[in-house]
Amino acid sequence: MKAVIKITGTTALAVFGMAAGALFAPAAASAATPTLPSLVAYVRTGDVYVSKGATETRLTTDGGYNRPRWSPDGTQLAYLRGGQLWTMKADGSAERRLTTRAASGPSWAPDGKSIAFASLSCSGGPGVYRISTTATNAQPQVLFPSDCRGEALPASPSPATAAPAGLNDRLRTDDAVAWSPDGTKIAFRGGNCESTYDACLTVGTVAAGGERTVAAYGGGGVQNSGFAVVPSWRADGAKLAWTAYQEGETAAENRPVHLVEWDAISGAKRTVGATLDRELAYVDATRGVATGQYNGGSYVMVVGLSGTARTPFHAGSQPSVQPIH
Repeated sequence: MKAVIKITGTTALAVFGMAAGALFAPAAASAATPTLPSLVAYVRTGDVYVSKGATETRLTTDGGYNRPRWSPDGTQLAYLRGGQLWTMKADGSAERRLTTRAASGPSWAPDGKSIAFASLSCSGGPGVYRISTTATNAQPQVLFPSDCRGEALPASPSPATAAPAGLNDRLRTDDAVAWSPDGTKIAFRGGNCESTYDACLTVGTVAAGGERTVAAYGGGGVQNSGFAVVPSWRADGAKLAWTAYQEGETAAENRPVHLVEWDAISGAKRTVGATLDRELAYVDATRGVATGQYNGGSYVMVVGLSGTARTPFHAGSQPSVQPIH
């Protein structure tokens, strides 16, 4: 069932706060909702919402939606539902299922003609596929591992029936992928680096299939454990952000869930946002939206990337920023 519902300001938060309980209690009146240059899509209690300020629009009402991602022209959203990859128009209409195999973490190609997603690879670990958004009955094509290109697709695994209860456990195996703005690279969890490390994040070259490890935990002489997941490129491709967690050799080296920003040219890394911020999507070079903790629950926060500024936006998680043209 579809419904486009607009509710403004603190009334929206109060209404949905009552529906979801204390987890999404209304924001404090003093925390004015910022206005952003384009729409942000996000998930609350299994449904997709969009907003660029105090007014939000609820696109779906039947639940079970995850990881909405804007198309490059801002007219469509890709998302996961029932363990499958779907698309819909920006107003929530014209839902269309693209895959018949279990899928995770979609990301559009810059030309909008295909979507990358994660699924089981021929090697038995997470792999990256792409599927056409324009062809009828399109079949997925393997991108990574490149050794699986040309191989028969493995049997599709059954979609997970329930997400783990803990935040770390939910994030640890999140297979969201990110296609670079120039179309030449895809960032994804796992890769060939899993033969050396316990957990890792890879930037793969689409054309040649080469892989570069950008974060690694455990094994290979690395004396820690953790994960790096949910990558996101800045619009100019110069920065890549991801959600990380680390348990070090000593308690002083432990890092709860946090955001890392990586310079694609120098390889330098830095922490942005606050503890438990995750799932960053860039607004511009100075701001992003991320899932954070606020008012006792998960909130989409507007996060300054050069300081400590953080402003509540709307209750929810998994934000995606509509491209501006």
